[in-house]
Amino acid sequence: MSKSKYNNLLHTNNANLDKLHQIVVKAVEEEQLLSKRLENDNINTKLNFADKLSDKVANFGGSWKFIILFSVFLCFWMCLNVFIFLNKGFDPYPFILLNLILSTIAAIQAPVIMMSQNRKEERDRKRAEDDYMVNLKSEIELRNLHEKIDLLITEQMKNLFEIQKSQMDKIQQLDDRLKNHLKKPLDHK
Repeated sequence: MSKSKYNNLLHTNNANLDKLHQIVVKAVEEEQLLSKRLENDNINTKLNFADKLSDKVANFGGSWKFIILFSVFLCFWMCLNVFIFLNKGFDPYPFILLNLILSTIAAIQAPVIMMSQNRKEERDRKRAEDDYMVNLKSEIELRNLHEKIDLLITEQMKNLFEIQKSQMDKIQQLDDRLKNHLKKPLDHK
């Protein structure tokens, strides 16, 4: 990869991270739940008919049900033409029509599956961005909590030192009084 392409890629990634960071900071400033906002974004994403169809084709085409049904269809086709029609049926051996059908199915199925995979990749990328934003907000909230706890500990330590100083002053006063009291009877003798 050339140096300019590498720099452009890094600049694009940094711009995306900056955008995500700004979204999270804004959400923290607005004191709203980021997860609710992300939920609403996901609800607003609706699939059209072609997207739903390609997802169904990809799900069916990548299942054992499809493999078993298609294997049964192929065996039925070959048995029908070889054994029942004695190789004089509508598609005699070497099954040129069957090869054409298989090629057509593969030619149509591959791009449909790729469309579905691209959409899944986009959803995964969006989910990763959402996870990043939630994690970033959690980190910011944790830092805020740490700061608050540190402030509370500092205040508590100040209060404890003041109490300790007051107690030490009282102990000192009692000690002085006790010394004075003990000195007086000794002076009379």
